[in-house]
Amino acid sequence: MLRTLLAVTASMALTTAVVTNAWLQKKQFYPTVVHLTRSNQSMLILYIQAFVLVFLFAKLLGKVFFGTLRQAEAENLMERTWYAIIDTCLAFTMFRDDLSPGFVAAFTIFFLLKVNK
Repeated sequence: MLRTLLAVTASMALTTAVVTNAWLQKKQFYPTVVHLTRSNQSMLILYIQAFVLVFLFAKLLGKVFFGTLRQAEAENLMERTWYAIIDTCLAFTMFRDDLSPGFVAAFTIFFLLKVNK
């Protein structure tokens, strides 16, 4: 629980720092967004923030739909998650030229559906 809170806090702090830095450099909305989307470092931090938010949303859905899991159920879920991560990484190698935000979002939804099937 503490590691999750620390990761969320660090991700929020990095995202806030990147967006604030871009805003202070450009002073307007559209140039700020263009700067954020053109910078690889900024996009990496925004992708990490999106991953953290998806992770928190998945945890919330797990608590709402499944409640507390027994040890065997948690191990089964972790095993399925591991196989889903491997499959997703293999698929990313085939589609490495198409790494757009929409593509990453579609794969994230696919990953969550595959883990929770």
